[in-house]
Amino acid sequence: MLDGTLFPEEVLRYDPFNIRELLNNAIAHQDYTYGARINVVEFEDDHLVFSNYGTFLPKSVEDVVLHDAPEEVYRNPFLVEAMKNLGMIETQGGGIRKIFNIQRKRYFPMPDYDLSDNKVKVTITGKILNEEFALILKKNPKLSLEDIILLDKVQKRKTILDDQLKYLKKKNFIEGRKPNIYLSIKVLEPTKDESLIAEYITNKSFDDGHFKKMIVEYIKKTGIVKRKSIDNLIMSKLSSTLTNEQKKKKVTNYLSYLSKEGKIESIPGYLWKLK
Repeated sequence: MLDGTLFPEEVLRYDPFNIRELLNNAIAHQDYTYGARINVVEFEDDHLVFSNYGTFLPKSVEDVVLHDAPEEVYRNPFLVEAMKNLGMIETQGGGIRKIFNIQRKRYFPMPDYDLSDNKVKVTITGKILNEEFALILKKNPKLSLEDIILLDKVQKRKTILDDQLKYLKKKNFIEGRKPNIYLSIKVLEPTKDESLIAEYITNKSFDDGHFKKMIVEYIKKTGIVKRKSIDNLIMSKLSSTLTNEQKKKKVTNYLSYLSKEGKIESIPGYLWKLK
């Protein structure tokens, strides 16, 4: 939907350049010693998967996209040269970057690269999967392609490297601790979207001091409290990015801290009371 109009803009589900570039890349970089096929599969839930045998020779997908440099080593140099001469693949190595930029302009998810099992498998999605994330991209036009690639990983809950985490933290794009990170208010606020802001508050939860005060107040009012009751009081209010195991550990840390401070003490039977 375009701003300022009730009429949607119609676009092809898959940009022709994306299909051509990914298919030709698979042909150019296939390891033909396997005698295997190159596959292109269209799924009914609106995504295409291209796969070919052979390791991904560049350092990483991000390295190719962000540095926009042609590859220096080719598995099939004569085939690649022939395809370049016929105009089948990009001569300056910018094809993959162009694919990412096309998806970005549509607010579609970034291409997913799976480099496991000695294969290169690329998934390209032909629709907006997460309307809220699309809104974030739309309302933050100054985000660089590098920013979008990393934020795309965060919203898909994919693993990011420590240096990537530091980069996002430095720009105030994310909050929380690895692996429980979430998009920051700096990124979400421009959207003015109530559900996104509510999700942020749920993720952020309250600070540790708030929960420690709650525990002390609860024990003060009830006298002697079971550990299970403290878990029930606190765990449901902790950040939704934490697992149950992580929430339980956090409660244990609160109790340990309050005990060392001399505010509460444990007694036999998994019970707690004021000291």
